[in-house]
Amino acid sequence: MSDFRKPQMGRRGFLASGVAAVGSLAVAPAFGQNATGNSTEVERDLSEVVRRNISSFRSLDWRPYFDNLNNGAILVDITSRALHYWNPEGLYKLYPTSVPLTEDLTRRGRTSVVRKVEGPDWRPTPAMRKRNPEWPEYIPAGPDNPLGTHALYLGWQYYRIHGTHDTRKIGRRSSNGCIGLYNENIAELFGLAKVGTQVLLI
Repeated sequence: MSDFRKPQMGRRGFLASGVAAVGSLAVAPAFGQNATGNSTEVERDLSEVVRRNISSFRSLDWRPYFDNLNNGAILVDITSRALHYWNPEGLYKLYPTSVPLTEDLTRRGRTSVVRKVEGPDWRPTPAMRKRNPEWPEYIPAGPDNPLGTHALYLGWQYYRIHGTHDTRKIGRRSSNGCIGLYNENIAELFGLAKVGTQVLLI
């Protein structure tokens, strides 16, 4: 039988030990590598990442931001890195997300789902190719595809809510503008959202 009175490591202790273990790595930028060999910058302050993800990822009622829920509604909160979904019958879902690397890559405002694709292929945008000329011009659907298993195309050109095979990206600033979800989460959202579902990024 377990002794539940044993002292447990608190959140502050956990964070302190994590930062100590990382040492000087927390000062320099960290880079993750995806399956295609491309580098993705992740945040520098690991304790800040953990703090934000734990304290900000919670259920919030954003429904007043929408006039109605007739086709369902998706709200992406860039700060808390969370996607909220409501359907007309009152079903609510909350998913952790990846968000754009920088503010200039971030788009906010209202749009809608204009297309749904299972097994999407991917082409980098002209701006991505300019920033990263070594990137391939095209990646077909499959495990190397940065859009994961499903994609919801938005009314803004080049912007999508999609899955990712690189699970390290979720909860971080790691995208070139899109909103990323775990593949199992985007598969569920894909089944719930419709063409015409309203989307708000704040």
